[in-house]
Amino acid sequence: MNIWQKYVIPQSIEEAIYYLTSAPGPARPIGGGTDLLLEIQQGHHQPVHTLVDVTRIPELLRLEEVGNQLFIGAAVPVKVITESSLVRYHASAVAEACGLIGGPQVRNTATLGGNVAHALPAADGMISLFAFDAQVEIASPAGRRFQSIQTLFTGPGQSTLDLSSEIIVGFYLPLRQSGQSSAFSRVMRPQGVALPILNMAVWMERDVQVIRDIHIAIGPSGPVPLRAVLVEQELIGKTPDLDTLKKAKEAIHQSIKFRSSAMRASAAYRHHLSEVLLEEVIGKAWQRAFELEAV
Repeated sequence: MNIWQKYVIPQSIEEAIYYLTSAPGPARPIGGGTDLLLEIQQGHHQPVHTLVDVTRIPELLRLEEVGNQLFIGAAVPVKVITESSLVRYHASAVAEACGLIGGPQVRNTATLGGNVAHALPAADGMISLFAFDAQVEIASPAGRRFQSIQTLFTGPGQSTLDLSSEIIVGFYLPLRQSGQSSAFSRVMRPQGVALPILNMAVWMERDVQVIRDIHIAIGPSGPVPLRAVLVEQELIGKTPDLDTLKKAKEAIHQSIKFRSSAMRASAAYRHHLSEVLLEEVIGKAWQRAFELEAV
């Protein structure tokens, strides 16, 4: 089976969109290809006529501060994100999540844009971006638009992106301020299959004694990723002591309906793991809030 008939390497966003929209058959953008090519080979995605490689477009390879935001280009390899001092300081959760995507060979080529574009409800990089309410820049024939990552997904493997004519340019995250921090953790199958049983990311703002604000994302927690809003409400304005954490864990059970999966774990086991991960990521973020120096 031919996976593709034509492979093109544009040098600009405009050229990439031209190739996508003018292809005589199905066309898709490709970064590392670690998800898309495997899905085509396994019969989970129809073959495409044209693959549009976006990894040579300079704008998609930027990783830098832009005003009061951190910009991570959609085609930056996740290994680069993991090792970036900028990301480790301003968005520790994203660096940690990217460091757990696949194995070393995969991380050398996989991109954060591809991780998000596939819209899987437990994608590590995507869950970490959710905790920051990252803004996504999208290029289309009509121009550029920005939308919250929380509005991007419509179902498992489905998003508002039209991948036959649109590409993700990159992600904007707020720069870290005093008292802010983040953390990510996951539990995966012990057999080494790179599928998270459960993962969790948190962004936190604290003062000396209490959590002033917090964002929590858990995956998979439903057909589309969601913030754990009721859990956040149990933590805001409080010290994360044993009593507070107990109430936050109860809020997970009340508000999130995990499902059993033959490939991953039972719902009951996921509920147990959610308590473990919540305590871990909140503990890390709380400790980090005042311990790191600016890059």
